[in-house]
Amino acid sequence: MHKNTLSKRLLTLLLLLLAFTATTTATLAQVNDNQDEEITKMVSEISAQNLRALVEKMVSFETRHTLSTTTDKKRGIGAAREWVMSEFEKYAKASGGRLTVEMDRFVIKADGRRVPQDTEMANVMATLKGSDPNDNRVIIVGAHLDSRATDVMDAKSKAPGANDDASGVAIVMEMARIMASRQFPATLVFVAFQGEEQGLYGSRHLAERAKQEGWNLVAMLNNDIVGNSYSGETGLHDNTRVRVFSEGTPANETEEMARLRRTLGSENDSPSRTLARYMKMTGEAYIDQIEVVLGYRADRFLRGGDHTPFNQQGFAAVRMSEMNEDFDHQHQNVRVENGTQYGDLIEFMDFEYLRKNTAVNLATMASLGRAPYAPEAVSVITANLTNKTDLTWQAPAKGKKPAGYYVLMRETSSPVWQKKFFVKDTKTTIGYSKDNYFFAVQAVDAAGNASLPVIPVPAR
Repeated sequence: MHKNTLSKRLLTLLLLLLAFTATTTATLAQVNDNQDEEITKMVSEISAQNLRALVEKMVSFETRHTLSTTTDKKRGIGAAREWVMSEFEKYAKASGGRLTVEMDRFVIKADGRRVPQDTEMANVMATLKGSDPNDNRVIIVGAHLDSRATDVMDAKSKAPGANDDASGVAIVMEMARIMASRQFPATLVFVAFQGEEQGLYGSRHLAERAKQEGWNLVAMLNNDIVGNSYSGETGLHDNTRVRVFSEGTPANETEEMARLRRTLGSENDSPSRTLARYMKMTGEAYIDQIEVVLGYRADRFLRGGDHTPFNQQGFAAVRMSEMNEDFDHQHQNVRVENGTQYGDLIEFMDFEYLRKNTAVNLATMASLGRAPYAPEAVSVITANLTNKTDLTWQAPAKGKKPAGYYVLMRETSSPVWQKKFFVKDTKTTIGYSKDNYFFAVQAVDAAGNASLPVIPVPAR
């Protein structure tokens, strides 16, 4: 082959490669290209020092076991609950009366397992009322306040629970502090649950209450074991990745829902999976040096969390948990054994990592809370054989009017949205085949806050 011809072909290939790389980068960037300045400011106010102080205070109660004392002013679950409530009440002063605080008490009957006698429990809740009286959406962020030692029935021994789960409660409290002074059309609820280690009792109580009272609960974010970046067992040390777990097939799936799932091939697009992707897309847009890793399971093996009762009631709920767990510092009596320190102690936490995980939660909750309602009656037209995709939908009937809509697209094998298109109308034709891609539609405001994506259903 002539040398000049070879050089030209190599140059052509290089230009094609550069063009492909640029196109790929642009495609990925398009999914994360909008930031609300107010959310960016809120994220910047998250303090690793504040988070440490919150965890230190929770650890100071020595044990927060669900069956521990409720009369001691300095030790046990009762003192811890009162302190969380008093902190919420401090934050409420900046809200102009919109943040209200309650101790939601309930009684659990002896269950023959982990509750030996009838026990009064309480979730500590702070509710930031939505600014739009016509917006009844609710978003919950929660974590469990109770702790445990090796024996789950041991209510006497020291159980500092620094990472499990003072870390999660610190996220909830820091978010409440920062968000209390801001306004959101939707209602935000910040919860410290009791009874997780004894059987998810606090979250089950609230999930059942939400169902019975008809809450329009669009998302529940559960944070459990989120403050350690080092795995002693494997030697991994990484504070740039965090897991978000989500159920696949909804726990309340009906036969009609199952038929639609099979028709669409949407086994990976349950409401909770959609929320998890939203958390990844939003969190990574606002926070540097963090990757939200999607865990396509409801939770880890042999474990459970406070998102589960919400899933069981039919709500979209996910669990955030650190990437590399250290089991020497979970569910362990505090002790030194063969030169190894055991116990859930604060010195084994990474507060810069916890700051970033707080930011992912805050960006997600704030963006959802400020976004318009999701579009309605989202459909993909299947009347004709075509290599294009026709989508239609209706504007949300409630809340503020959207500035427009995002149409999201990904290959059927992709775990994340790869491309998006901005549309002003309530219908569009996309030059990609509906047979080769998944699509979804979001309503978006002028600041770039988008609703949860809605997967289209077939229509003729």
